[in-house]
Amino acid sequence: MSAYLVLIGLVVLERLAELAVARRNLAWARSKGGVEYGRRHYPWIVTAHVALLVAAPAEVWLLGRPFLPALGWPMLAIVLLAQALRWWCITTLGRQWNTRVVVVPGLPLVTGGPYRWMRHPNYVAVVAEGLALPLVHTAWLTALVFTAVNAMLLAIRITVEDAALASCNP
Repeated sequence: MSAYLVLIGLVVLERLAELAVARRNLAWARSKGGVEYGRRHYPWIVTAHVALLVAAPAEVWLLGRPFLPALGWPMLAIVLLAQALRWWCITTLGRQWNTRVVVVPGLPLVTGGPYRWMRHPNYVAVVAEGLALPLVHTAWLTALVFTAVNAMLLAIRITVEDAALASCNP
């Protein structure tokens, strides 16, 4: 359990680093005339991600979920791969990356890095991590609930993001 708490703590630190990058990028985007879309769904996304990071270790502790090596190690590998994909997205988008949907008019659509192969690779990382992180320590209930909630939120988010990008890059 303590190793799992360390993993969760590292993910929390990673999220804080993301928020620092996002805050800096938001200030830059606003200085360039950036427009934010989908403000209403953003707090729900934050709530879901915080709930994931609280619920997974709580489920392990409260329900006595065991670490099963045959499940835990592959899930840890997926968590690490998801982090790598996420940071590849962040570095590819540069100043255009954000946790919010912010579009700077006139900037071209990014088509390099992982965006060469898929439209929303960051959300692939989010889905993979949201499923795998709880399953590292067999917190299957958290994995199931987060995946369902995240699917609903991503349906809204991707619709908003696609519309925002289309309005600025016809």
